Amino acid sequence: MIKKSFIILGISAAYFVNAQDISTLRNTADVYSNSSLYGTSKYNAMAGSMGALGGDFSVLNSNPAGIGVSITSEISGTLAIQNSKNATSLAGKSFDYKVNRTDLGNVGGVMALKIDGASPWKFVNIGVNYSSQSIEDYSETPGNSNVNFNINDGTGALIENVAFSGHAYNRYGDVSKMSIAVGGNYDNRIYVGAGLNFHNANIDQYDSAAFDSSANGSTSVYNKQYTPFSEASNGFSATIGIIGKINPQFRVGAALETPTWWSIARVYNEYENPTDGTYTEDRNLSTPMKATLSAAFVPNKNFAINVDYSLGLTKPKYKVYGNAETELNNFFSDNSKNLSEVKVGAEYRIQAFRLRGGYGFASSPFDSMSISSFSDNGTAGNNSYDNLIVGKRSTIGAGIGYDFKSFYIDAAYQNSSSEYKSPLLRGSASNNTGYFSDNYIVESDASVVSNVKNTRDNFFITLGWKF
Repeated sequence: MIKKSFIILGISAAYFVNAQDISTLRNTADVYSNSSLYGTSKYNAMAGSMGALGGDFSVLNSNPAGIGVSITSEISGTLAIQNSKNATSLAGKSFDYKVNRTDLGNVGGVMALKIDGASPWKFVNIGVNYSSQSIEDYSETPGNSNVNFNINDGTGALIENVAFSGHAYNRYGDVSKMSIAVGGNYDNRIYVGAGLNFHNANIDQYDSAAFDSSANGSTSVYNKQYTPFSEASNGFSATIGIIGKINPQFRVGAALETPTWWSIARVYNEYENPTDGTYTEDRNLSTPMKATLSAAFVPNKNFAINVDYSLGLTKPKYKVYGNAETELNNFFSDNSKNLSEVKVGAEYRIQAFRLRGGYGFASSPFDSMSISSFSDNGTAGNNSYDNLIVGKRSTIGAGIGYDFKSFYIDAAYQNSSSEYKSPLLRGSASNNTGYFSDNYIVESDASVVSNVKNTRDNFFITLGWKF
């Protein structure tokens, strides 16, 4: 194998100079640190905003005290039809790719145990919520022939020149969360709850680039060092919460969720170490602790509105086994910010009919960063980017339902959109982290940065039984 000797420019963000890859950063932020899973159709229609309202077992995603609000037992299942589209653009060209999945997205229930007698405790309830969500994601960046590299032999003689003709980040997998909680109703004024959360994630990640040969015009696909990789992960967290009625119309709530402590088992490909092969490693990750404050206004039995505000109190942190984890922790310490999210949801009842709507906004988990990147004409220089790797996210929900007393059916639509800058192609010669083919290695200290717009249009149908 003949290595390319062409080096371009340094990059100011320390992480990009070292051996990690962008996929690890992105998955840490939007898979392992993201607790915004889907719930029932009611929950999704209200954009997940019910931290001070409760009365739905999906509230375990935000405040377990909401379980104490329930006065009847119920179980339900939710079918999730997930549609995701990435539009990836570079140098005036764009590629679109769609992913469609239909799964059982949510199942759970509440057992309401009424306490008779003179005790101020009215109910002690047990709630279970299981949510599963596809994290399949494919973004394909168009090529740019102005970005090209010389391939030299060991003496420095030019063999050929290869031009960048495209790149793909490809991810398959699912993430799930099962929550079990106990909630209590004290005198119909104060509701408390505590729960345990069990997380699971399975990821198959690919990072590949294509290059056109100037010698014969053929196209070859190169794999990023340490990819493809697969991860099987399990995590654990705990949540406590409280809801209080200021008066019959106003409620406030607060909840605290511990970090999620993940155990990650990775299998990955490595090239020339000293020979190509498959290797394994284990990592431990703690994601941010999260606090949620909520307020609700319920002027009558027919209308309710709720506002949730969630804030990450810490930053992701890997247990250090070597240089790789140190580099990751330094990056998150220097370049990530506390994730914040606000959600507003409302429900209006017309006899047995239910009308629901909601809106949510989540900030980007990363600060603006300056990196060395290629312009459209192929020159490299330092450039600053907002929403690099992961962007801010907006969510709109709407839904309807009908209550048959013992049975109910709900439907919801949810649109979520985000836009971010996707860095790719960077591979350090000094750390042997370039892109590898059967014959050559492409190494660059500058990134190509494409723009990705992700749009999710999801539909949900819930069937439930109250008893």
